Amino acid sequence: MEARRNDPELGHYALVLALALGLIQSIAPIVGAATRDAGLMRLASSTALMQFLFVVLSFAALTVCYVTSDFSVLNVFENSHSMMPLIYKMSSVWGNHEGSMLLWVLILALFGALVAAFGANLPATLKAHVLAVQSWIACAFYLFILLTSNPFARQAQAPFEGRDLNPILQDPGLAIHPPLLYIGYVGFSIAFSFAIAALIEGRIDAAWARWVRPWTLMAWMFLTLGIAMARTGPTTRSAGAASGSGIRWRTLPSCRGSPAPRCCIPPW
Repeated sequence: MEARRNDPELGHYALVLALALGLIQSIAPIVGAATRDAGLMRLASSTALMQFLFVVLSFAALTVCYVTSDFSVLNVFENSHSMMPLIYKMSSVWGNHEGSMLLWVLILALFGALVAAFGANLPATLKAHVLAVQSWIACAFYLFILLTSNPFARQAQAPFEGRDLNPILQDPGLAIHPPLLYIGYVGFSIAFSFAIAALIEGRIDAAWARWVRPWTLMAWMFLTLGIAMARTGPTTRSAGAASGSGIRWRTLPSCRGSPAPRCCIPPW
C-alpha cells in the first residue's frame, strides 16, 4: 500500500500557526500603541510577515494535493480528476467553497504583509493599529475555515478517482478571473483597517488620506480588472459554451448579473 503524503496535515497545521500568530498580532500592537511600547508595536510587522508565510505554506500544500491528485483529501476528491489539465487542477484549488476561503485569507495576509514590509512611512502607532485590525479580520476567517470549512479534511479510504471539477468552471478565463476579483475585493479590507485605525486614534485628516490612498488604489485597480474581465472576457461565455445553449448561467461566479460582480460594484 502506498504511504499517504503529509501535505494536508502540513497545510492544516500551517493554518493553525497562522491563527496563533494572528491572535498575537491582534492584541500586542494595540497594547503597545496604548503604552507607547515600541517593541510591542514592532511585533505587528514581524507577525504579519510570518503569518503570511504560513498561509502561503497552507495554500501551497492544498495546491500540491490537487496537482498530485491526492483523493484522500475530501476537497480534492469532490473537485478534481487525475486526467484534468494542470491549469484546471490549479484553478480547482479556488473553484470550491473551502479552497476559495483559503484564497481569501491568503489575500488578507498578503495585504497585511505588504503594509508591514512597505509601510515604513506610516506613524508607528497608526501602523500598529492597521496591522492589528487587519489581523482581527484574518483571525475571524481562520476560525471559520478551521471550524467549519476545513479544506484539508481526510477520507478514511482514498478513492481511486475524483469527481471532476464542474465543466462550467473549466475555462482558462476562470483560472485568472477569480484571483483578480479576490485581490481587489478582499484587498479593500486594508482600507477598512486604515479607517478603523484612524477612528481608534481619533485622527482622520489629509495626512491619513495620503497614507491610505496607494493601498486603496492598488485594490481598486485589481477589482477593476476583475470586473472588466467578468463583463467582457471569455468568462461570460464559458457557461453557454459548456451547456451548448448560449445561456449564461446565473450560478457562475463570473457571469453577467451574478452575485459576485454585483457585490464588487459598491466598493469599486
